[in-house]
Amino acid sequence: MPRDIPVGNGSLLVAFDEHYQIRDFYFPHVGSENHSAGHAFRFGVWADGEFSWVSAPAWTRTLCYREESLVTEVKLSNAALRLQIEINDAVDFHENVFLRRILVRDTSGQEREVRLFFHHDFYISETAIGDTAYFDPDTLSLIHYKGQRYFSVSTDAPEGVETFSTGRKNFRGAEGTWRDAEDGRLSESAIMEGSVDSTIGRTLRVTANDTAEMFYWIAVGTSHGEIAALNRLVRERHPSALIKRTEDYWRAWVNKNEVDFGDLPSEVVRLFKRSLLVTRSQIDNNGAILAANDSDVTERATDHYSYVWPRDGALVAHALDLAGYSSLTRSFFRFCGNVITDEGYFLQKYNPDGSRASGWHASWDVGTKQPLAPIQEDETALVIWALWHHYDRFRDIEFVASLYRPLITRAADFLVSFRDAETKLPLPSWNLWEDRRGVHTFTCASVVGALRAAAKFATLFGENDLAANYATAAREMQGAMRAHLYQPHLERFARALTQGHDGQLHADETIDASLFGAFYFEAFQFDEIEVQTTMRAVEEHLWVKTETGGVARYEADGYMRSPETPASVPGNPWFVCTLWLAEYYIAAARNEDDLEKALSLLQWTVARALPSGVLAEQVDSQTGAPLSVSPLTWSHATFVGAVMSYLRKLQSLSRATN
Repeated sequence: MPRDIPVGNGSLLVAFDEHYQIRDFYFPHVGSENHSAGHAFRFGVWADGEFSWVSAPAWTRTLCYREESLVTEVKLSNAALRLQIEINDAVDFHENVFLRRILVRDTSGQEREVRLFFHHDFYISETAIGDTAYFDPDTLSLIHYKGQRYFSVSTDAPEGVETFSTGRKNFRGAEGTWRDAEDGRLSESAIMEGSVDSTIGRTLRVTANDTAEMFYWIAVGTSHGEIAALNRLVRERHPSALIKRTEDYWRAWVNKNEVDFGDLPSEVVRLFKRSLLVTRSQIDNNGAILAANDSDVTERATDHYSYVWPRDGALVAHALDLAGYSSLTRSFFRFCGNVITDEGYFLQKYNPDGSRASGWHASWDVGTKQPLAPIQEDETALVIWALWHHYDRFRDIEFVASLYRPLITRAADFLVSFRDAETKLPLPSWNLWEDRRGVHTFTCASVVGALRAAAKFATLFGENDLAANYATAAREMQGAMRAHLYQPHLERFARALTQGHDGQLHADETIDASLFGAFYFEAFQFDEIEVQTTMRAVEEHLWVKTETGGVARYEADGYMRSPETPASVPGNPWFVCTLWLAEYYIAAARNEDDLEKALSLLQWTVARALPSGVLAEQVDSQTGAPLSVSPLTWSHATFVGAVMSYLRKLQSLSRATN
């Protein structure tokens, strides 16, 4: 189920599903720990003796954001209850407080009593064992706590929490306190420990055809003293002021670079800004760029995407650099400098705190009884490639100097050494899709780009011999790509070379969208015939020829594929793959008219975003419905990067014309 409207500040991230239920509640890192563990926090309404959770079919829900902000704009309506509700959610940009403004509107024409109920299903530190929930008279709040994790729930009522209930959940038939709310009243049990949840209630008097307003918040911290101070702050400043300052902050943040969008359609500009904001919500304040924070994926994979893949992170950082957000990317590159191995490569993925994450890249080949490098080499290469582009744009030489030895030369030395002595190609590693090992065109292109970047860094710091070594390795690898990966009989690059039972490398001729890397990392120029014919094949064979459109990952991609999908469809379209084709159109454009094809793909992306502007990993080839995790940080960043490439090329063509 998509996470339609995430809100966060880099330490606290709260994400809602399409039914407007809080489903993910991360603290103290974006991506870790998830204190809801994917369980729903329900929101219910009682009026005229009738009760309904807003997730029920009787409600219509519009889940969006206020323009240019990370403050939500949610509209709920229930014809049977004759109520409309407008809600704004935010995480304060500076303090770890989740805030909610609620405006209830009567449509019955009569004065009424409306009771609102807020349910909390905390799994503190991702387990229900040993939690406690209790009413705290000192803070006028209902507190959940365990160890060094505290959550204080309150409202702007004079008594703080007007009515409440704590109780057991998922234990000996007890479903939870949310059931207690369904008669419109709460039992007011003051404390419970173990597997617990809680519900609080608030009564509003709504005059005929008028509105009533209330505020609700959850303060988050590591001690009772910390959340008590946050509660005082919210009451003294008032939650409306905190929501307003948060909205103002994000509007200033997303507009800080004053980009000239020219005649770019307003809907594209709107998604560009939304993508910047959503991308920021998925980045921890310590520099970790998380792939996605949507815990529903654990139901099919027993794991999640709340990890740092250095590949995703590098490409996201590059897009942010293009858009002018260098402070975020510097934090990411420092993160990389801290986690790179002594051998000079990155592991598959990392937790937000920099520790090694779960993985499936083996270090041992059970067939040959030989060790394996448990890596995707492109992850190591792309960090160095992106770091050079960062320096080239911002010229922060003292910053890159601090990373020169621990990150840049360490990684570049590994890339030089991790090659076949005969072919000069990299040794086999996992591909960027993580579904096969081999010598991949995408990987090779990224390594060429990284070694050229390392050579420039070495020249910058006066190590000319080292620069020559890196440049020679890059030149040799580029030649080896042309000799071994380019297939003359196909007139394009192969996806990869894989080792057969005979021990020899054989071409994998599958057409793969990642072949765009051959030009994007500048291993080859966009106008070289090898690139032109390769990208023509991507366009012809991977475009999804249904009403949905878009570009699939590769031929016969079975991932998330519906059984009803015709064999003629290569796979579900991915946002990143579609936008890679747009990048090629942009690079190849000779005049402004040529940019129309790229613009059409930007508009394709807009049309397939959720109403909130959130982009999933992929969409169903038949229905266009979002699939897999949502939002995917990589999708949003790729859109940002493509828009910046488009604008840069448009300006270049305009100057040439004038």
